[in-house]
Amino acid sequence: MAVARTRSAQILFLHHSTGANVWQGGVPEAIEAHNRAKGTQYAIVEQFFPKDAPYGWANYPYDYWNIWVQHAGPAAYLEEPTLEILAKKYDLIVFKHCFPVASVEPDDGAPDITSKKKTLGNYKVQYEALKRKLREFRRTKFLVWTGATLAQSATNQAEAGRAAEFFGWVRGTWDEKGDNIFLWDFAQLETEGGLCLKREFEAQPGDSHPGPDFCKRVAPLLARRIVNVLEGRGDTSSLTGEAAAS
Repeated sequence: MAVARTRSAQILFLHHSTGANVWQGGVPEAIEAHNRAKGTQYAIVEQFFPKDAPYGWANYPYDYWNIWVQHAGPAAYLEEPTLEILAKKYDLIVFKHCFPVASVEPDDGAPDITSKKKTLGNYKVQYEALKRKLREFRRTKFLVWTGATLAQSATNQAEAGRAAEFFGWVRGTWDEKGDNIFLWDFAQLETEGGLCLKREFEAQPGDSHPGPDFCKRVAPLLARRIVNVLEGRGDTSSLTGEAAAS
């Protein structure tokens, strides 16, 4: 009887505090449970990106564009690894934005790819440039979270609506089947179809960080989404990881 070749992959998860909460909810444990059950060898590591210094604690569309597109190349930028560095080491790179990404301001004219201002127009041109860059690394897959959302008390209807519009654009327009880029729909899990982080999911009242019970529930979903992407089901399985792989 032929013995199936063991599948292996190196995975990197780039995050800040919200990502750390989900990671601690059991992401590595869920990946290891899959390895034991299926005989795979998926190794996942995590790191803060970007670090607080020297770059600064900001991981919004501008910052990924700034580090990975504007300052692309074989050398790190302000001690942060470029895609040219990361893609040599990892088969799958997972990255996300923290909840201030949902503080979307009204558009103020022509979009500016070089602007740190959080507007829909700026986000979209930065994301389009990121997509072109990510597609250069055909042997590496990328799993992008839809943005983390804000607690209702930390936002307003207009701002939350603009954030939801951006997340919807990422799902419906920016993400395309057949390439090396995939989504995990974290916003849907946090809001369950609403505009804000549900109150029962808050770490503390008014805190936009997700709490431990929520993170324990969704960590296995992220692990499942990672596995589905690695095993070729990224375009056919649930964006949240809630549905079992077919």
